[in-house]
This record gives sequence, C-alpha cells and structure tokens, in this order.
Amino acid sequence: MFGNLMGDMEAKKAEMRKSLDGIIVEEQAGDGAISIKANANRQITNISIDPTKLSSDDHEELEDLLLISINRVLEKAAAKEAEETQKLISSMLPPGMENLLGGF
Repeated sequence: MFGNLMGDMEAKKAEMRKSLDGIIVEEQAGDGAISIKANANRQITNISIDPTKLSSDDHEELEDLLLISINRVLEKAAAKEAEETQKLISSMLPPGMENLLGGF
C-alpha cells in the first residue's frame, strides 16, 4: 500500500521538476543594464548585459548589478517553486483536506 504511494510521490515529484523547468522568471537591475532569467528549479538560464548602459571601466558596478539581479531572480524562482509545490500537494490530498497541512 505505502510502496505504491511512495512510487506515485516520486513520479509526481519528477513530473513537477520537469514542469518547473518550463516556468521562467526574469529580473533586471541598473535600468535594464543586466537581465537575468531563471527557471522555477532555481537554475539560471540566461544572463544579458547591455554595455551601452554600463560604464566600461567600472567593474564593481557590474558585479553589484549582477549580484542584485541574480538574488532577485532566484527569490522569484523560489516563490514559483513553492507555489507549484503547494498546488501539487493540494491535488494529492482528498477533497476538503487542502488546509490540513497549515494552509496548503
């Protein structure tokens, strides 16, 4: 009985991971000088730098903007992951028990 439940849980988890790969979030810093995209699995998928919006010799500015935008996009990705996890858990619970686990 529990073996099948655990197998179903692993399959659902794998399915969710694949789904999270397709959810893309984006953040920018420095008025669009830096643009970072990540998926809901919290993997950076793209980094764009617009050199026309940066001082060419200010490496500290570039580093700061990268840190800001990476941290912001990873926060967004984590929020999307949590949202999708809640949906999955709610779909697995019997009807009427969605709030059983503290707000899921």
